[in-house]
Amino acid sequence: MLTSLYIKNYALIDELNVTFNNGLTIITGETGAGKSILLGGLSLVLGKRADLSQVKNTDEKCIIEAIFDIANYDLKTLFKTLDLDYDVQTIIRREILTSGKSRAFINDTPVTLESLVALSSYLIDIHSQHQTQQLTQDDYQFKVIDALAENALNLEDFSKSLLSYKKLQKALEALKHSKAELIKEYDYNLFLSNELNEIPLEKINLEDLEIQYEELNNVEIITEKLSSTRALLSAEDLGVIDQLTAIKQELSKIAGFGKSYEALKERIDSVGIELNDILIELDDFEDNLTSDPQELEKINSKLQIVNNLFQKHSVSTIADLIEIKNDLKSKIDNTESLDNTILNKEQDILKLKAQLNDKALKIHNERKKIIPVFVSKLEAMLSDLGMPNAKFKVQLEPTEQFAKNGKDNLQFLFMANKGSSYNALKKSASGGELSRIMLAIKSILAEYIQLPSIMFDEIDTGVSGEISNKMGEIMKQMSVTMQVFTITHLPQIAAKGNTHFKVFKTDIKDLTHTQLKKLNEDERIVEIAQMLGGLDISDSAMAHAKQLLN
Repeated sequence: MLTSLYIKNYALIDELNVTFNNGLTIITGETGAGKSILLGGLSLVLGKRADLSQVKNTDEKCIIEAIFDIANYDLKTLFKTLDLDYDVQTIIRREILTSGKSRAFINDTPVTLESLVALSSYLIDIHSQHQTQQLTQDDYQFKVIDALAENALNLEDFSKSLLSYKKLQKALEALKHSKAELIKEYDYNLFLSNELNEIPLEKINLEDLEIQYEELNNVEIITEKLSSTRALLSAEDLGVIDQLTAIKQELSKIAGFGKSYEALKERIDSVGIELNDILIELDDFEDNLTSDPQELEKINSKLQIVNNLFQKHSVSTIADLIEIKNDLKSKIDNTESLDNTILNKEQDILKLKAQLNDKALKIHNERKKIIPVFVSKLEAMLSDLGMPNAKFKVQLEPTEQFAKNGKDNLQFLFMANKGSSYNALKKSASGGELSRIMLAIKSILAEYIQLPSIMFDEIDTGVSGEISNKMGEIMKQMSVTMQVFTITHLPQIAAKGNTHFKVFKTDIKDLTHTQLKKLNEDERIVEIAQMLGGLDISDSAMAHAKQLLN
């Protein structure tokens, strides 16, 4: 419930600080006294957009702060969702800065207007004649019936399943689109894959292959050079080995004259051993080296294929080609297996659709059960409100398509007078009738669910006498379980309140100011007497005012 409201530097209000109690709070005042200003300030706290024109003194910032007791509202989950600190005494503050920009805070945490609206919708409902038009909207009519049918958990369950269903449908469409695209590429991918599979890429060592090619392609030059090298090493008397033997013999003669000569001789020995090993290897190379045109052609063919693939796929290594080959295989496999994937997805969708139908039917049945109860209560209440011939019908029809709240079409039909026919509420009810219907519906809702605080803004316009008394009784009854505010011009309703505030204007130094005052018992008598008979209060008006209050 709203426990206090502070307004500073807003419209005609310099500074206002007021506390509120539970029960029925009455707000009265002459036309133009500033009741709309009070509502405007409260609306800012609830998330209405602000601008600098609403600020009284543009050299100072405007502050509007409301404190709510939310202990009974079960809002901890919402606070967690909005990433806010929960406190049973929740403070909402709006500031309009001198620049025209505005800021919003919940429990001193800066918030966006979206977050503010998300929370405030659970705290207070400002109901004006304009908002009565909500009653003619499908969404609101569903909310009424579902609240009475206690469908909240059913709707939450349905909503989750519907979200999953839509995700599956979207995924299926994506798969079908992918299939169409993959089919276009399938033949080309298959051609590329077969081309890559023609050569055993995993068994190819490109470096070894290139060495083999160079050797076979240059066998004659290699043979010639091996032969000439062998001749240089082993030619009698002139060969390197014979020359080295002669050097070794010369050094042997001086090896005993010192360690340095011995070491030199040993090094020559090592060179001789190495040259003899080289000579043996040259013999082996010559023996094993043969010309093989067929093998050369085979290796050349492999190299050409590999180089063509490198060029075609813009890569430079066998590993890159293997990766491309595997990727192509994956695409081909995906294309070939996509039909099964699509079939499985379609089966999942059918299963979920069946579950959704069951859940939608459960919601429908709960609605169907509560509608006669709702209509009966509503018609009885409307009769008390001066509409004895009013008849109501709630038309509930199942549909084939899933909506966000089930599979029903819902429409409130209304017949105001005998002999007329049922018609859609927005076409058949006047503004005054809609106000009374809305009041009756809010009253019925209050029996079933915890409503936020509600402020009726002149909902009693166009009614008088006994009907206004009945409206007051309904508001009074509602205030037993919730906080109710009503802005009224009717003394019969004003007299029903637990607390009474008066909005009035004063002129100070050529400036007009709007103020709000809580009335005591004597002041209430005078205010109600003025509402009955005008500023010139008669004894009979005073007596009538006392009678109404008693």
